[in-house]
Amino acid sequence: MTMVAENIEAGTRERILVVAERLFREIGYQKTTVADIAKVLRMSPANVYRFFDSKKAIHEGVARSLMGEVEAAAQTIASTPGPAARRLRELIVTINRMNSERYIGDSKLHEMVEIAMQESWNVCVAHMELITRTIAEVIAQGAASGEFEAHDVELAAGCTCTAMMRFFHPQMIAQCVDKPGPSIDQMIDFVLAGLAPKSSK
Repeated sequence: MTMVAENIEAGTRERILVVAERLFREIGYQKTTVADIAKVLRMSPANVYRFFDSKKAIHEGVARSLMGEVEAAAQTIASTPGPAARRLRELIVTINRMNSERYIGDSKLHEMVEIAMQESWNVCVAHMELITRTIAEVIAQGAASGEFEAHDVELAAGCTCTAMMRFFHPQMIAQCVDKPGPSIDQMIDFVLAGLAPKSSK
């Protein structure tokens, strides 16, 4: 009975997040109220508050879900067999593509991300840390096979993420979309050159 109740509760939480994301996309985060979400779900606002104690908590849940999809895609690529350089390139390109699709053409969702960075920074930090760890996993595998030279894998992963910030960070992707600068492939080539084994002299 407890498991049934837990499943029902998890299902309701998921439905609230799905509706909230849809409304955030349609009318914007600032204009969406908990009453709006409750109305679509045919629930009372009080019932919504049973699952999320504030609109901010709903917002964090939506942001966490969107970021989780990117994390899952990155981890899938990291865990597939094959050369580390190919996987690192695919991982970087995938993160850029997914963030671009989600946030650049959608000004209302972009607004939600901006607010997340202001009000729910811990959610964003946790996401960035997981992406960095996933990149570190690929670099470590490449170093173990001799494909990469990285004496400090964590530092190499941090440098890689910093180098790719223009292509990872939703706000920077939007701001730099028409600005001059290296392409994502050129930046990946630069990162891979930095990771390549140095020829012994």
